[in-house]
Amino acid sequence: MQTRMAARILTLYTRDGCHLCEDMQAIVAPLARQYGYALERVDIAGVSELEARFGEEIPVLFIDGRKAFKFRVTERELRKQLARKER
Repeated sequence: MQTRMAARILTLYTRDGCHLCEDMQAIVAPLARQYGYALERVDIAGVSELEARFGEEIPVLFIDGRKAFKFRVTERELRKQLARKER
């Protein structure tokens, strides 16, 4: 019987023109590649459900569907979380 591994996904909720979003993406993108995660960037602008959920509390980063960081993340903090998921 073959076991199928679940996709490993980092989901970054952002809005265009958000400097914190750009900063977080600059940290997240290379680490996503390094740790084998797909990076999904979701622009919440114009999506009423997402705007209601996140409002001005962006960027928000989810790791495999679980909220991990909002506003800011350091490379060190993200590495620690991703390494923990590899165990």
